[in-house]
Amino acid sequence: MTEGSRHVPCVGGILHRGDGRLLLIERGTNPGRGLWSLPGGRLEPGETDATGLVREMAEETGLVVEVGALAGTVVIGPYRIADYFCTAVGGTLAAGDDAAAARWVDAAGFATLPLVENLESTLRGWDALPRGWR
Repeated sequence: MTEGSRHVPCVGGILHRGDGRLLLIERGTNPGRGLWSLPGGRLEPGETDATGLVREMAEETGLVVEVGALAGTVVIGPYRIADYFCTAVGGTLAAGDDAAAARWVDAAGFATLPLVENLESTLRGWDALPRGWR
């Protein structure tokens, strides 16, 4: 937490693949252990959102990303999470760091996964789900 802030600054990445799939990770630690979410995590002191998100995406998914536009921000308990659209520019998908698993999911798979609370409604509200998902 920064001085004067009530929330721990965090970032998350929204990454779509050309075939209409969304990148999700299974949380390997609390909060949310065993639930599926966007990859991301806490910013380290002095990091910008973009720098922290590039680091977090590499650590949790093995992918190198370019950070795009801010999709939106949520506050979950003590965490303030800024979620950004991303584009993969390198790397190979592999779960690491705090992620127990990482995978591309289609709409049907997304509907069957145990998701962190409000993930689907938040992404829908931001128009951040892949095109063609209902």
